[in-house]
Amino acid sequence: MAFRNNVPQASWRLAKIALGGVVLAGLAVGTYVYAQPKPLQTVYKVELDRYLGVWYEVARKPAFFQKKCAYNVSATYTLNENGNVVVDNRCYDIRKQLQQSIGEAFVVNPPYNTKLKVSFLPEAVRWIPVIRGDYWILKLDEDYQTVLVGEPSRKYLWVLSRDPHPEQEVVDEYLNYAKTLGFDIRDVIRTEHKE
Repeated sequence: MAFRNNVPQASWRLAKIALGGVVLAGLAVGTYVYAQPKPLQTVYKVELDRYLGVWYEVARKPAFFQKKCAYNVSATYTLNENGNVVVDNRCYDIRKQLQQSIGEAFVVNPPYNTKLKVSFLPEAVRWIPVIRGDYWILKLDEDYQTVLVGEPSRKYLWVLSRDPHPEQEVVDEYLNYAKTLGFDIRDVIRTEHKE
């Protein structure tokens, strides 16, 4: 029987295999740790009164709750009596039928107002803090004309504009910024707006 440093050959092979497994596991864990996206950064602060009003969706990542939306997608934000934001989402389906969903947004980081939770549960139970989606404001121009909205998992993303037909360069700028934040923009839908 052959020995290497007083260790039987079979034991030496097992030790090498085990060491190789540890190295591979370490590499896999290291890759996993380093592959995680950085925490999602929002804008510093949003003046809520300037943010209210009508926004037109000009681009979005696919979302199951918007499957019926074919064109003219918009969101209107108004302040309600309790200080929360009423969300009135509208779009038209392929049959030219209006689709509407009314919800409520709750600011979770006042006074910065950059992170909201949105609920589309029936109004009587919206106060229950469940089934609320994240709505984070990631990029916003100083004139409040274009905004990038997303959420921490980076599954959903929207570019909204005060103009239903903004310059494509502006939309591209916001989408490219989303890419730097770790969003996959290859499946982005450009929203159509008809007169």
